[in-house]
Amino acid sequence: MNKAILHKEVQDFINTNLNSDVAKLIFKGSPFGDVSIQEIATQIESKIRAQNKLPTWFNTPFIYYPNKLNIEQTSSEVTANYKADLVSGDSLIDLTGGFGVDSYYFSKKFKKVIHCEINTELCELTTYNFKELKVLNIETIHTNGISYLQTQQVYYDWIFIDPSRRSDVKGKVFLLEDCLPNIPENLEILFKFSNNILLKASPMLDITKAIGELKFVKEVHVIAIDNEVKELLFVLEKNYAGKIIIKTVNHKKDEVELFESQFKKSSTSDYSLPQSYLFEPNSAILKAGLFNQVSHQLKLYKLHINSHLYTYNNLIDFPGRRFRILQTLPFNLKELKKILPGSKANITVRNFPETVEKIRKKSKIKDGGDHYLFFTTNCHNKHIILVCKKV
Repeated sequence: MNKAILHKEVQDFINTNLNSDVAKLIFKGSPFGDVSIQEIATQIESKIRAQNKLPTWFNTPFIYYPNKLNIEQTSSEVTANYKADLVSGDSLIDLTGGFGVDSYYFSKKFKKVIHCEINTELCELTTYNFKELKVLNIETIHTNGISYLQTQQVYYDWIFIDPSRRSDVKGKVFLLEDCLPNIPENLEILFKFSNNILLKASPMLDITKAIGELKFVKEVHVIAIDNEVKELLFVLEKNYAGKIIIKTVNHKKDEVELFESQFKKSSTSDYSLPQSYLFEPNSAILKAGLFNQVSHQLKLYKLHINSHLYTYNNLIDFPGRRFRILQTLPFNLKELKKILPGSKANITVRNFPETVEKIRKKSKIKDGGDHYLFFTTNCHNKHIILVCKKV
């Protein structure tokens, strides 16, 4: 950590050049003798990434940023705040603290938070940033979190862990057993020091397999922002043997879409040909695999067992996109072009043998416009095109 980066003239230079071409800045070199242009570029690139993801950090003067990879890997403020709402008590230990965004939000719910980080520079700059953010109840410790637990022998209300998903051997990994630390292998140790564990995992992780690898899973949370799944959270409670609840949340600009169900609860769907409206579930629901539960709870009809599109004659509140169906056509691109005004449309394929790219190439339909075309399969196993407009 080069503290000269925090000098006012360097910070002013960084803020002045947030919209500059970084490559050109690097070519010009550093105007400061004690700060290299590469260090300045790192601060600029990371601060730009923090503007929307970490507005509290971005709007606080004299924050020291890590490299852009650390910024990419850290939780956003939206997801960190969501995690903090799941836990409470007197003490929490964050075993893999990183840049400290989760610890910052946990500190609002606990009297004391222990932030463990094994990377020396990351721990140093995070300690500094907490002071700038005026957080007084987080203790930062440069250490391996699990080793620290075993040496201190302190019991916590909650343990939070976000294992590293990068391996020197395998590169980017998604299985819990390939992450560092290996959570399934260390669960017995963790439960010696808390009854409650909150685990953050890759959005690429197979939820069913993860539940099988873990013990005492109470809840699973699938978090999306603007319909992109960002995190999977597993709430573990020592000796828990009840039903597992899976909750999905999609944070949009003006609303939050919520849906939940019992994991692996047996439910069935009713099927129908397209009616007046089409409903497409958000990415969090699709990731959670709650296809039949959506149909059952909201009393909607599925178009096909594998299509994961729903229909109904009435417009209802729905955790996803809603469309009015203008026409239902058999799969015939020549007929489609006859009834489609202009040569633009938004195309989606669901349970369909052609890709969007192939359909556009064959039909010459460009992307955009007010019409939405769904290429899918109906309950009679017929390939169809739904011509829709968004509600």
